[in-house]
Amino acid sequence: MPSSSEPSAQPDDGLEVAVDQAISACGGDLRAAIRALIVANDYLETEVGELMKAVSHAYARGRFNSYSG
Repeated sequence: MPSSSEPSAQPDDGLEVAVDQAISACGGDLRAAIRALIVANDYLETEVGELMKAVSHAYARGRFNSYSG
């Protein structure tokens, strides 16, 4: 496993740009960038959970038809 902090040679799918933007948005502070991403992830996980509950309740009330292929 290389100990270099350089990214491995993989096709650029915009991930490196997004990483740079996240770090830049936090003034170059890596810890602040990681903290912000963790907070954002927790928020999104909470939102997904709420949406799953809402869909489950709607499904139970017959608002969605089950997929029959």
